Amino acid sequence: MLSRRRTFTLLVVLCLGHVLLISAQVQSGRGRSVLHATAFGAMAGVQGGTAAVAGGVNRLWHGYFWLVGKSRENDALRSRVLALEGELQAERARAARAAALEEALEMQQSIVPPSLAARVIAGTPVPGALNVTINRGTADGVRENFAVINGRGVVGRVIGQPTSNASLVQLLAGKSAAAGAVIEKSGAAGLVAGGFADGDLRLDLVSSVADIAPGDRIVTSGQDGIYPAGFLIGHVAAVKGTGKGREITVTPSVDFSHIDIVLVILARPPQGMDAGK
Repeated sequence: MLSRRRTFTLLVVLCLGHVLLISAQVQSGRGRSVLHATAFGAMAGVQGGTAAVAGGVNRLWHGYFWLVGKSRENDALRSRVLALEGELQAERARAARAAALEEALEMQQSIVPPSLAARVIAGTPVPGALNVTINRGTADGVRENFAVINGRGVVGRVIGQPTSNASLVQLLAGKSAAAGAVIEKSGAAGLVAGGFADGDLRLDLVSSVADIAPGDRIVTSGQDGIYPAGFLIGHVAAVKGTGKGREITVTPSVDFSHIDIVLVILARPPQGMDAGK
């Protein structure tokens, strides 16, 4: 049995050798042996596969660096966009300050008493007080109880003793602040007071028969010895109740959360009720 297997194996080897010998001798169409052509084709296939793999790796590698480059470009663009947004915000802030100054200057021209433009330089840490500091003081002629306004209306009054270059201003919406007022439509007089949590003002001491409706303009009466007559305080927001028990809410014309440029009125009305004290 073993002898037969050896004989068969030997026969296969001899046949394979014979085939290879014939292939080496037989010429292909291009003058090469069949064996050489077959081996060349096999190697070409291997080389083609290797080249394809190498090309794919090369493309992947270049693609990676391309993506890295684009990522860096995107980061640079984002940084530039942020810088431009910052510049835009700064320009808007400058434009807002310029508009406030222009508004103040226009109002300054329409005011009969002398006035002085000032800039708000600080707020106050005291809760509910709603005071701000301006960059004008006694060296500029500013005194206690001088009225402070802006292009929208009444801001407040100077309180305490100003220094040579700074003054403290009590905002009209603050606690214990008040101003003599009149309903422009009817002429009915009253007193506008601040210090309420909702930020609105209240109109008190008004005749129970006075005609009052939402939207009515409330202006200074000039009877408190602080604010000259005719400056806008706000508009009636709501009227609740009737008679002497009416609660009249006034929305201030000034946005007390953002005050930049103001005007100090360098004179007080001749009449002196000093209701704001």
